[in-house]
Amino acid sequence: MVVPATFFLLMDGNSASFLLLNRYHPSLLNNFFIAYTFVGNGLFAFCIMAVYFFAMKKKQETLILLYAFLSSGIIVQIVKNLFNSPRPKLFFGNHYPSFFINGIQFCYNNSFPSGHTATAFAIATTIVLLSKNKKIQIPVLLLAILVAYSRIYLGQHFLLDVLVGSSIGIICGVCCVCFASHFKKTRRFYRQLFPLKSQGAVTSPGTI
Repeated sequence: MVVPATFFLLMDGNSASFLLLNRYHPSLLNNFFIAYTFVGNGLFAFCIMAVYFFAMKKKQETLILLYAFLSSGIIVQIVKNLFNSPRPKLFFGNHYPSFFINGIQFCYNNSFPSGHTATAFAIATTIVLLSKNKKIQIPVLLLAILVAYSRIYLGQHFLLDVLVGSSIGIICGVCCVCFASHFKKTRRFYRQLFPLKSQGAVTSPGTI
């Protein structure tokens, strides 16, 4: 996704790519993306963590998901406040009313990068790397891509915003999984090097 989308962005630019990707708004897709975009919401991320923790009994995986979510969110907020770039609704004003869905509450600032996209890709990347079931990897990533597109479709972000958001999410997911794996191996090595005595010290003969 990242490579072709980056090429598309370089060819057409930020504003032109938004107009090309956001041209058609049939009512069926409007309703779908208005609901679906919440997959990138923090509350949905916590719901996934709850499933891992309570239903699947995977405490370590839950922590990794939490760290990926928090780290991506912190980075996104820092970058947002550094750039404070305008969102499409503010950037275009009233020039392209048909590109914006009526009834949606639009944001006007802090467009770069997309927080919903970062969250979706942080969670998706972590799930893909932790899962032993290879069949779910592509579907999970496709679900994250749909979140990214929903942000453009709903007129909340530009293509550049979702590209950087997805990159932040992927990097945070990979780093958190790698750190957890390295920490686990280090702890195992330490335990092998300094084995803990399961029972009390053995008393040598003659010792009172």
